[in-house]
Amino acid sequence: MEPAKDIREINEKVKKESVFAVQLLSEINKVIVGQSYLLERMLVGLLADGHVLLEGVPGLAKTLAVKTLSAAIRTKFQRLQFTPDLLPADLVGTQVYNPANGTFSVKKGPLFANLVLADEINRAPAKVQSALLEAMQERQVTIGETTFKLPEPFLVLATQNPIEQEGTYPLPEAQVDRFMLKLKITYPQKQEEKLILERMTGGENIAVAPVVGPEDITRARHTVQQIYVDEKIKNYIVDIVFASRTPEEYNLKDLKPLIAFGASPRATINLALASKAYAFLQGRGYVTPEDVKIIGPDVLRHRIILTYEAEAEELTSENIIQQIFDGVEVP
Repeated sequence: MEPAKDIREINEKVKKESVFAVQLLSEINKVIVGQSYLLERMLVGLLADGHVLLEGVPGLAKTLAVKTLSAAIRTKFQRLQFTPDLLPADLVGTQVYNPANGTFSVKKGPLFANLVLADEINRAPAKVQSALLEAMQERQVTIGETTFKLPEPFLVLATQNPIEQEGTYPLPEAQVDRFMLKLKITYPQKQEEKLILERMTGGENIAVAPVVGPEDITRARHTVQQIYVDEKIKNYIVDIVFASRTPEEYNLKDLKPLIAFGASPRATINLALASKAYAFLQGRGYVTPEDVKIIGPDVLRHRIILTYEAEAEELTSENIIQQIFDGVEVP
């Protein structure tokens, strides 16, 4: 089949399939005001099978958004409130001794769900964080000597308060890398805040109906994988990641002393997958450079580690990413 016909076919398929995302968003918007950036990126994670980390100060509806998303999908949802005294067994489960016959039976933990909300993930110590992150990476957990597969789909949406807040354990770089996207949630606009006030103080209980099931998600994910990525776009994605490692080769030598570690190959894979999912949400069967630019900061934000020099200059990874996107030639 020639490429042009192929792209036309996938385009038609995406237009039909992406209707479910519209239904899902309209259901969620019954409860959530604005926050289109957050909701769209959560759907990107869902479609690209990638975990999402949400960062923002308390009270910005991070938890509410995840709970509302789960209510609109017919899947098993579990909320885990992370606290400093949490143990790994509280997540994955444990072996329970049965004194009657002297045997052990396995009691599975709350991690055995489709959508897991890890609330305030940076309030729990490293042991618990690594238990969750291992499950995210391997899609399985080991209890005693037995390994159990986690259900499909399995998606972790974690929230964290900004690191400067008291009583937080920062997630190590290697573990943050397991998240496909890291989102920075900001305050709503003035008109949105007024609408929030009216909706949340009216005293009525807004019900969200489940509009999609696991089979819809699996079908949509299959379509997302078929979305066309041109050779030029693939090169563009690779160039962006390489510019974070060797900026001097892209006429960005000023960035060299500011970046301690560039993005890993996992960033390249996730940038391609997330761009495909973003194109799907736009109802398109092919990825454009604009898709890569829009989703790029969310994929790279937590993967570029800055030097002390950059921190002394009060630069953030956002500033660096912006300079990389400005400096790398767009196809």
